[in-house]
Amino acid sequence: MARIQRALLSVSDKTGLVDLARALAVAGIELISTGGTAKALREAGMSVKDISDHTGFPEMLDGRVKTLHPRVHGGLLFVRGNAAHEAAVAQHDILPIDLVVVNLYPFEATVAKPGATLHDAVEQIDIGGPSMLRSAAKNHESVTVLTDPADYARVAGQIQSAGDTTLELRRELAAKVYARTAAYDAAIAAHLSKSFSADGSGPAPTLFVGAPLVQKLRYGENPHQRAALYGRFAEYFKQWQGKELSYNNILDLTAAAALIAEFKDDAPTLAILKHTNPCGVGQATSLRAAWDKAYATDKQAPFGGILAMNRPLDGECARAISEIFSEVIIAPSFTPEAMEVLARKKNLRLVQVIKPPGDANPWEVRSVGADSFLLQESDRVATADWKVATRRAPTESEWEAMRFGWRIVKHLKSNAILYSGADRTLGIGAGQMSRVDSSRIAVWKAGEAGLSLKGSVVCSDAFFPFADGLIAAAEAGATAAIQPGGSVRDPEVIAAADERGVAMVFTGTRHFRH
Repeated sequence: MARIQRALLSVSDKTGLVDLARALAVAGIELISTGGTAKALREAGMSVKDISDHTGFPEMLDGRVKTLHPRVHGGLLFVRGNAAHEAAVAQHDILPIDLVVVNLYPFEATVAKPGATLHDAVEQIDIGGPSMLRSAAKNHESVTVLTDPADYARVAGQIQSAGDTTLELRRELAAKVYARTAAYDAAIAAHLSKSFSADGSGPAPTLFVGAPLVQKLRYGENPHQRAALYGRFAEYFKQWQGKELSYNNILDLTAAAALIAEFKDDAPTLAILKHTNPCGVGQATSLRAAWDKAYATDKQAPFGGILAMNRPLDGECARAISEIFSEVIIAPSFTPEAMEVLARKKNLRLVQVIKPPGDANPWEVRSVGADSFLLQESDRVATADWKVATRRAPTESEWEAMRFGWRIVKHLKSNAILYSGADRTLGIGAGQMSRVDSSRIAVWKAGEAGLSLKGSVVCSDAFFPFADGLIAAAEAGATAAIQPGGSVRDPEVIAAADERGVAMVFTGTRHFRH
């Protein structure tokens, strides 16, 4: 095994840089560096050779050209042991570079900042960095390449013990490089496509999906299915307690986070979900009272469910919800008292919502197999276009129930029917092949829970195709209805509502959720 003689370090993220460089220096490795990286190393007391001294050519064009030189790429790419390559580098006085430590200009972070201009974005497109990474990764048989500070310790450890790295590690790092440069180029392409497009808010000409592995999961929806989590999940959620999150937990808690985000500026609100469907939502002056309302909707479905709230979970509410078995509880935070109460349930997962995941991207992506994907805008609730369709307008309490229920029904699997009060769900039917069946289930669930639907509002995610659905809701006790409208039989439905004194509002927007 040959020893590493020379390393080139050029990083924008200087996390772990000094510790790594010290380990390399102790191993007798010559350090070559650029600009700010060289400055940081010298300030740490290390001897560093400037890249311009190595290449014999000055950095120029505001640093745009400094590593794009044959003495850099020749030193990375020549095949060790190949007689012709060895002769060529000797002829041109090219020294081998055996280790490259590079992370790229922060393009993604730059364009994520509010007010970032196109000029800001373009100036953060790294040219030399990806070139060095790709050269080093291509020649991984001999060259070690680092682009992630998380890998520094492993490389330093192997160098300290053997003077070089193993081929197995070099292969792993090389593959990681191409994943990183692919994601980097994808981010640039996506941003520039959007910036240069006549419709900058529309779908990009090409969909780029690049996300790092976060963790391998124990299994998928079922134990025989392998699964993994990718992306920036940890930027949005932090787990404080409990077993490792499962595939189904992650699906459920992200659905719960999306639902409770609808109420982020409201009074204390608590939602219970099962299989991504809300099965009870309550709102009150305290989380404890909101829990009572949510739980009263359905006292069977919450077993093994997901609880979400828009306020820090306090001790009083924690004691109440600890009486049933839950898989995950998500909240903006947890008070010390709540943590103490719930610590007795060691398997219960407590997850903090650092920021609502829906704020990250207005688009949703879904795989449909055959190497194909569906892309759609996220479904947002709008109230500006609501129109009263009946002779009687809703009362103020009915309007409140509509505004409350309409934010929830969009999170139910279609066909969805929800009976709602101004601050609580009363009956829920979801995911049925027939809207009438969903309505029957909602009425049955309310009756089973001992809740009266008299004076309630019925919310339907799509239009009533026939008057029978509206009639059934009125017979169950609903005095008002909110639905998208748009059916050819709207006049029949309106007439049925007028005959029964039911106030009905058309939203003009449906909320299918498949």
